[in-house]
Amino acid sequence: MRALRILLSAAVLGALAFPALAADDILDAIDAARKAYQAGDMSNAKQSIDVASQLIAQKNAEAFSALLPAPLSGWKAEKVQATAVGASMFGGASAASRSYTNAKGDTVEVSITGDSAMIMQFGPMLNNPALAGAMGKLVRVGDQRAIQTNDGDIMMLVANKILVHVQGSAEAPAKLSYAQAIDVAKLSKM
Repeated sequence: MRALRILLSAAVLGALAFPALAADDILDAIDAARKAYQAGDMSNAKQSIDVASQLIAQKNAEAFSALLPAPLSGWKAEKVQATAVGASMFGGASAASRSYTNAKGDTVEVSITGDSAMIMQFGPMLNNPALAGAMGKLVRVGDQRAIQTNDGDIMMLVANKILVHVQGSAEAPAKLSYAQAIDVAKLSKM
C-alpha cells in the first residue's frame, strides 16, 4: 500500500514538473492530420490541419493582446478584443485591438493584425517610401518607419507580416504616443 502511494505521488510530481509533456491541442491536431493523411482520409486530414491553423491563429491573437499598450496617463482602456480567423476564411488572420478614452471623450483604437493575406498585398505599399509618402507623412516609431495619415492615424508594418493600426478621434500626437507605446521589438519576433 505504501509503495502504491509513493508511486502515485511520484507520478503526480512528475506531471507537475514537466508541463511540456502535457497534451498540446495544436500538436494533437497536427498529429491527427498526419494520421488521417497516412490512412488516405484526405477530408479528415484537411479538417485537422484547419483546426491546427485556427488554434495557431488563436495563440497569435493572444500574444498580440499582450503587446497592446497600457493606457497612457489620463486615459482609460477598455477590454482587449482578440479574434482569429482560420486560413480557410479570407486567408486567415489573427488580431487584437483595444480602445482607449480620455476625460474629454477623445478615443484611440490600437489594433495589431497578423497572419493575413491582405497584409501581404498591402505590405509592398507600406515598404515603398514613395508610395507610403503618398498615403501620408512618414514618421518614426522607435526604429520602425510608419505612415501618419492626414487624420493622424498611424499605420506600421512590422517584420513585413504584422500590421499595427492606430486610429480614433484623438489628436495626432496622442495616436503617435500610443504607437510608440507598443513594444515593436517583441512584436517583430513573433
